[in-house]
Amino acid sequence: MVKRLDYLNTKTRQRLKLVVRLITVVLLAYVLSYFFFRIDLTAEKRYTLSPYSKKVLRNLNDIVFVKVYLDGELNIPFRKMQQSLRETLDEFRIYAKDNIQYTFVNPFESTDAGLREDMFNQLYEKGLKPTNILSKDKEGGSSEKIIFPGALVSYKGVEIPVNFLKNNQGISAEENINNSIQALEFELIKVISSSAVDRIEKIAFIEGHGELDEFQTKDISNAFSWFYQVDRGKIGGQQGILDDYLAVIIAKPERRFSEQDKYVLDQYIMKGGSVMWFLDRVAISMDTLAMGSAVALINDLNLDDMLFRYGVRINPVLLQDIQCNIIPVNVALAGNSPEFKPAPWFYFPLLSAPPYHPVTRNLNMIKTEFVNTIDTIGAREGTTKTVLLKSSDFSRVVEAPLIMSLDEIRADPKRTDFRNAGLAVAVMLEGTFESVFQNRMISEIMPGSASSYLARSKPAKMLVVADGDIIRNDIRMTPQGITAFPLGFDRYTQQTFGNKDFIMNALHYLTGNEDLVNLRSRDITLRLLDKARIKEERALWVIINTILPVMMIIIAGILYNILRKRKYEKA
Repeated sequence: MVKRLDYLNTKTRQRLKLVVRLITVVLLAYVLSYFFFRIDLTAEKRYTLSPYSKKVLRNLNDIVFVKVYLDGELNIPFRKMQQSLRETLDEFRIYAKDNIQYTFVNPFESTDAGLREDMFNQLYEKGLKPTNILSKDKEGGSSEKIIFPGALVSYKGVEIPVNFLKNNQGISAEENINNSIQALEFELIKVISSSAVDRIEKIAFIEGHGELDEFQTKDISNAFSWFYQVDRGKIGGQQGILDDYLAVIIAKPERRFSEQDKYVLDQYIMKGGSVMWFLDRVAISMDTLAMGSAVALINDLNLDDMLFRYGVRINPVLLQDIQCNIIPVNVALAGNSPEFKPAPWFYFPLLSAPPYHPVTRNLNMIKTEFVNTIDTIGAREGTTKTVLLKSSDFSRVVEAPLIMSLDEIRADPKRTDFRNAGLAVAVMLEGTFESVFQNRMISEIMPGSASSYLARSKPAKMLVVADGDIIRNDIRMTPQGITAFPLGFDRYTQQTFGNKDFIMNALHYLTGNEDLVNLRSRDITLRLLDKARIKEERALWVIINTILPVMMIIIAGILYNILRKRKYEKA
């Protein structure tokens, strides 16, 4: 009888403990529901948004709808991208609540081939770039499929295309997918932040010195317009005319700057303004060269003293690089029908973007034409100089003026002739700068301006690029008018290089959107599987992943029952 009572008391105590534990868990869950926290256990914090992203998402005052066209039958790399996209958008909803909504769409969902083709054309016209994926079966066959690794982001009636896939020709497909996944948060937040901004800042393209016109800069201007109000105009020696602009762009001028225009630019920089310089110190035209030969002449823009005072010097030389683009060349003998074949043209270097700076991280190679080099000037107190683009390890320079001919392509290059490595082509300058008009009679240059003259700048930034064509898009004449090609697109190779991303990142960096650019610095490592071992050890790993977990659960259950039986038999 005593044992029976002890057994009942023990059983009652166990039930009470269970009830207390359940009540404790429920109360704890209720209390914790009022507190928000997340723990990211991944080494690279892939599920943790940046503070800038959280701020943008929390401040949304309307619904952002993201329609992702990456669904259906995908190969493994794009399924990883799809999963990462879904996880990123779910993370966005944690901070934006219902102001972030999304859906995944399969462009191949319709069985009507005509409707599918119409959708593909619509997506392409809206700005989404298609790509092909090649799938192989066990029997050695293969099939090709077009997909659109991108999304349309809608906010207050405005629809913006976002392309996720990075297509750097110099790295493997796995690395491209990895870089694309790293940039998902950046690409989405970049568009969302630009759409939700209340105040539009202004930037300006300078005209009046033979700069690239609105058609030659149309593609980059359209990209700028998603974030800034883009104006164009002449300085005209008008003091203060640039003061309302967050940044100004000088795109491949061909004529000399007057001292008045230089003074206006200089004082704009002294007030903390940002300038993007895209300059050619050697004038040469590919159209003229296509006729056989051309003379490359030094182009004096009357800007050397300004740039030297700010900390750089553009050399009047032409860069040749083994790592270069190709051009079509007629290889037929005289009198025969033209026969064009691709040939490397050393005067069109393909510049690799270093990964150590947020402006250039994860960029494709940069397409250039007839590039000069830049020297940085030491002993500039308060100024930081960072080389953003440079030549490969096998490059050299030729002095201008010189006579250039396409016959140079026929010469057999020797690597021993290309001994220069890492010659600077683009430099970012940050800090405080000295005015180039120090110790000069300001009243003679700009009458009545001496009282407002600044000899040293506020903190400012500028980008100096020794190539004017890096910002120029190709154009063509059509019955509908002038059509602009995408910036960085090469018509012969059909490749799109990283020019637009480089310039967009640089402008964001110059205008103070460093938090946005720093999103590019995230390094998410994909743990790629060994394809050879997968093929050889497939059966083993299938057994380990399917049968072993079940066996472990069964063994654990048997042990639990044995131990439980022994415990209560003793009681």
